[in-house]
Amino acid sequence: MTVAAALTLLQGVVTAVLGVVMLVLVFAGTPDNTVQALTGGVTVLLLSLFPLLAGRGLWLLRRWSRGPSVIVQLLALPIAWQLWAMGGVWQASAPAVTAVALVVLGCLMNPVAAEALGAVPRDT
Repeated sequence: MTVAAALTLLQGVVTAVLGVVMLVLVFAGTPDNTVQALTGGVTVLLLSLFPLLAGRGLWLLRRWSRGPSVIVQLLALPIAWQLWAMGGVWQASAPAVTAVALVVLGCLMNPVAAEALGAVPRDT
């Protein structure tokens, strides 16, 4: 659970940093469409809350956190595919994004993780 929580939190932090960088670039440069660039930065920043909250929930062993974290990982896989297709420095990040998503999914699908989160039926 610690690995899954830490990696999910890391995904949230990286996403938040990307959102902040996008916002800084809006004000530091001259984007083609300021409103669109600003909206993109704010959207990415807000989306970073999803893995941050899921990671915190995993860290605190909250039952509800497993689903959101799985969703984050399932969304990370097509993002990694797109990063690979973009080429250049983005292509270099695709294997890392894929590996993190698969490791977290493996951790969360483990029966021990389900038991730790209380996601299995209890004996009565």
